[in-house]
Amino acid sequence: MTEKLSTHEKSLKINIDAARYGTFAEIGAGQEVARWFFRVGGAAGTVAKTMSAYDMTVSDAIYGAAKRYVSRDRLQAMLKHEWGLLLERLDKDRGGQTAFFVFADTVATRSFSRKEDGGGWLGVRFQTSPRTEPSEVIIHTRLWEQDVARQQEALGVLGVNLLHGAFYHHDKPNELIASLLDDLSRNHVEVDMIKCSGPAFAGVDNRLLSLQLVEQLHTDAALFTAAGEVIEPAEILHNQPVLVERGSFRPVTTVTLDMLQSARAQLLADPAMQGKEPVTLMEMTLHNLTAEGRVDSADFLTRVDMLGALGQTVMISNHATFHRLARHLRRFTSERITMVLGIPTLEQMFNEKYYADLEGGILESMGRLFKGPVKLYVYPAINPTTGEYIIAETFRVAPHLEHLYQHLLENRYIEPIRDYDCRHLQVYPRDVLARIQRGDATWETMVPASVVELVKQRRLFGWKP
Repeated sequence: MTEKLSTHEKSLKINIDAARYGTFAEIGAGQEVARWFFRVGGAAGTVAKTMSAYDMTVSDAIYGAAKRYVSRDRLQAMLKHEWGLLLERLDKDRGGQTAFFVFADTVATRSFSRKEDGGGWLGVRFQTSPRTEPSEVIIHTRLWEQDVARQQEALGVLGVNLLHGAFYHHDKPNELIASLLDDLSRNHVEVDMIKCSGPAFAGVDNRLLSLQLVEQLHTDAALFTAAGEVIEPAEILHNQPVLVERGSFRPVTTVTLDMLQSARAQLLADPAMQGKEPVTLMEMTLHNLTAEGRVDSADFLTRVDMLGALGQTVMISNHATFHRLARHLRRFTSERITMVLGIPTLEQMFNEKYYADLEGGILESMGRLFKGPVKLYVYPAINPTTGEYIIAETFRVAPHLEHLYQHLLENRYIEPIRDYDCRHLQVYPRDVLARIQRGDATWETMVPASVVELVKQRRLFGWKP
């Protein structure tokens, strides 16, 4: 097990590493990271230049115009510009014995005029050895301290951890991620996005790194696009309506898509939407990914690839309950949040054992869930014993919860999905999976065509030709 070093020890280790030399460029929160290297001594062996283009006009003159100054685009412009200058000025004289790096961050903390939570982007471009192609790590962080000085301190520690991790743990990305919050806690900092690129990370899948962020509790949720690109949630969710379907997606079935498509059509027809297009998320919880007490990475990527083949954005979270998921999404948007679920999930939702940690129990959970514009769209089911259709209006809860359920139904917090394809109601994921594994070809009629192709191409879920 790798020895855990303090922030002071990490800074000093980098300073006395004769091969490391580079630039620090920090915008917004001051030069909190560079300060550590001057504080511990020996900075002359590490720091070629520090700068802070604090004024927006000055920043634009150096890095080019930007729509947003605290953004991924601005961070990458900083890394690119400073990297070019560093090589132009120093490569001839010392490039043969120096592994160059550029550290950059663009972060907003609380101020007299800005009362929002702090956060921003940090990144490092670095060579693993002299005159090799550079690699890169970028992260997005949220700063939870209420005091500005404490936010700045947390930023400095996080930056040192990022540099140290990139230099000495790039061959073990899980250790790099684990070290990001050394000398910090989730009360101080959240890291909700990481992307590694370049030769030092050959073969690394950034989706698995995102999963690690959630598993190691650095964040509660991570997102990636259908193309597999990791994204910071606000990049697509900022002030947008959201439609989210939770599931295990093992595999994706025709009922999975019918739920989503029916819910989306109903949502777009709602006059309250005023023609706005929702961001669609397919969400999986860590619980849904856990088998035998651990997350199976290959199985996780299989499910993500299936959803990606259908053009869907994926969220992985550790939100066991819907009210926690809604609270998480509320960080990014005040617009309508619509959750689509089936009757079995609705039944779980009204099981009081899931709210034992709340003083107000299920009533408190429902109050938290429906704070703000939130709706549940409920997809019907067939009673396997009687053959009767179960819809939101005919669904039954425990007698002492009946008034609560009727209140939610009558006030349209819960709505039935009206227009659906009844042919899909007898498709069950577990049954589909069992058919795949025993070689029953009827499974092919129960999943989308693109999923059939993917299962056969990769021989997923135990399928054999």
